[in-house]
Amino acid sequence: MNLTDLGQYFDPFIFDFFILPALIFFARMVDMTLGTLRIIFVARSMKGIAPLIGFFESLIWLFAISQIIMNLSNVATYIAFAAGFAAGNYVGIYLENKLAVGLLSIRAVTTNDASDLINYLREHKFGVTSVSALGVTGRVRLIISVIKRKDLNAYISIVKKFNPKAFISVEDVKSVQEGFFPTSQQRRENQFFKTFTMRK
Repeated sequence: MNLTDLGQYFDPFIFDFFILPALIFFARMVDMTLGTLRIIFVARSMKGIAPLIGFFESLIWLFAISQIIMNLSNVATYIAFAAGFAAGNYVGIYLENKLAVGLLSIRAVTTNDASDLINYLREHKFGVTSVSALGVTGRVRLIISVIKRKDLNAYISIVKKFNPKAFISVEDVKSVQEGFFPTSQQRRENQFFKTFTMRK
């Protein structure tokens, strides 16, 4: 499809330096957004959705690059193409954070007496493995959990409520077998807990 054929319906200057670059920018932004999501989904072993995203990503990319080739003398299309690339990366990462797909492994190092925290996490269906360890300041408790990404903020809020100085590290997890994860209702309760503690 050659968009320059549409130029006959618009002022040439407006079409060449505004309408055509805007269309290329939008196409490239969508293309890169899909590409960023696809890479993230591949890294999380989501084999079903990644190929489908890749199909539409390549289709939109072909459309965008074809317009560049057909308008090689128009510098505005180059700028729009590059700007769309940058914007697509940002939008893709933003959407992935909002979707919060996948699993995370959390390690929390707390004071040695962390029984209240551990019991609270287990009551809310978080899987918890605790180990007594020796830190720089003495005996500590290492708490390990694998959670859904959407529960990260609630989990950290709970840990900080019981132990504000806890050291927390977070890593991505590709897959797990078995385990305990909060239900949707429990996630809402955790979100309420987070909001409540922030207001105090």
